[in-house]
Amino acid sequence: MATAIRCFRHLPSLLYRSSFAVTRGLPQAPAGCPALPLDGCRQCVHQMLLTRQLATKKAKGKGQTQARVNISAALVEDIINLEETSEDMQAVVEALKEDFSRNLGVRTSPGALDHIIVVTKDGKFPLNQLGQISQKSPQLLIVNMTNFPESTAAATKAIRESGMNLNPEVDGTIIRVPIPKVTREHRESLAKLAKQSTNKSKEALRKVRSKSINQVKKFKNKVSEDTIWLLEKQIQQMADSAAAEMDKLLAAKTKELLG
Repeated sequence: MATAIRCFRHLPSLLYRSSFAVTRGLPQAPAGCPALPLDGCRQCVHQMLLTRQLATKKAKGKGQTQARVNISAALVEDIINLEETSEDMQAVVEALKEDFSRNLGVRTSPGALDHIIVVTKDGKFPLNQLGQISQKSPQLLIVNMTNFPESTAAATKAIRESGMNLNPEVDGTIIRVPIPKVTREHRESLAKLAKQSTNKSKEALRKVRSKSINQVKKFKNKVSEDTIWLLEKQIQQMADSAAAEMDKLLAAKTKELLG
């Protein structure tokens, strides 16, 4: 009995140090706690933290800032893998960043053509797997299609329709790609493409969010309503954070393109 009382006496200080089940995880049970084998202290603290978070939510009036939810991933791993959700969302952000870097630069380089997708009768392939790309001069790129001459027409079409304002010229199995002069119109065209790419990435982000929330809802009859609400809110916060990062990337790229 005395050891049980000693265990619960530690709860206020544990709650004070944990505040919102920060990512470092919940504190371990005090030494001598009889609930340790069942991880009882962690479960008690977790439930009390969930209750405190819900109370915070209900206490906030309309228009007031609500406290952020931050649940330890280890405590809900049987419901959803929050770390995996975070990684999936960040992968979408990184893909957008890579797209901006590779395809939406003011100056066209050989690397900008590498991942243009060419549709052939045998499937879809990156241009750099079909042809050898080189830069003959600052104003001219060369794509040598000698190894796959039958794909020359398809490669030319892919370059022309890449959205990079390129007008390739064919000479046998050689594709010449003049680099256009950087005009204001070209810059504005690239800025529009950046906006389109961002919108597509946000759509992919919403799919990740919806998939995760649907996973959580599968447990609505197995865990408390408070837990479901908190998990959905945390997933939404993660999506909002990723979307905000995309907006910053778009703003920076637009400034770079338009000056």
